[in-house]
Parts: sequence; structure tokens; C-alpha cells
Amino acid sequence: MESAQIRQLLEKQSFFQGLADNDLEWIACSAVEQRFEPGVLVARHGTQAECFFLVLEGALMVEIPALAGPSLEVTRLGPGQIFGWSWLIEPFRWHFNARAAIETRVLEFDGRAILERCERDSAFGYLLLKRFSALMGARLEAAQRKMMDQWAPAGLP
Repeated sequence: MESAQIRQLLEKQSFFQGLADNDLEWIACSAVEQRFEPGVLVARHGTQAECFFLVLEGALMVEIPALAGPSLEVTRLGPGQIFGWSWLIEPFRWHFNARAAIETRVLEFDGRAILERCERDSAFGYLLLKRFSALMGARLEAAQRKMMDQWAPAGLP
């Protein structure tokens, strides 16, 4: 997929709306299309995070790995949703797993290049930080709710 096509896709996504034309163009150039088969681990908790993803088709399961047994699925992200904020904040390690639930097509964004641009252009960086901060809050809240539902001892309200 060429950057002009990627830009057209991004213009329709709420996460990217309101960005300046040159910023949107630049972000589009930092993205590549990827496809993942069902079950493929796209991001592993604790490993180096250097990108983020926009789901185009399919679904990514966001998981918390367990010490023993299966991971806990926190949420599923479908078309138009973003996965990944760990590339933005030191120590740049994934906080969750992401696994393709079904055949999934995404745009993968070069987090290192975007972070460098954020460092050089504070207005651009602030806009992205606000957007990703909202995303972080929503994901952490979903994880907390899921853990409380899944791991609450019997008899507690």
C-alpha cells in the first residue's frame, strides 16, 4: 500500500482527525501494511516496543500474560482501533500481549521515527501524547475491570 493510500485511510480514522496535513502525510509515510494469521503474537509483554498498529481488518486480542496457564484477554480491537503506546514511554517495553484473533490486516507505524519527530516538534509531540494518553487510560481501565471480574474472590460484591 502506498503512502497516498495510507493517508486516505488515516483521514477517515478518528484517532488521526484534526492533525495538520503535513503531519498526516508524514505519519502515513511511516506506516507499512502487515498481515497476521490467527494466533500470531504481534507484541509480547516485556519485549522491546518500537511501533504501534491501526487495525484495518480482523481483530487483535489484547492480553495480560499469566504466570501459569493461559493469558487473560483484556479486550479485542477491531477495525479503526489502535494498539500500542509502549513505544512512546521509556523503557519502551510492551505492557500487554497482542495476538491476532483471526486473520488480521494492520498498518504498522514506525514508533522510533515518530518519537524522534515528537522530540524535534513539541507541538506535534503534544498532540500525539494527548491521543495516546487517552488510549492508555482506556486500556488500563479495561484491564483493571477484566482482572477484577476474572480474579475476584467468591462472595465479594
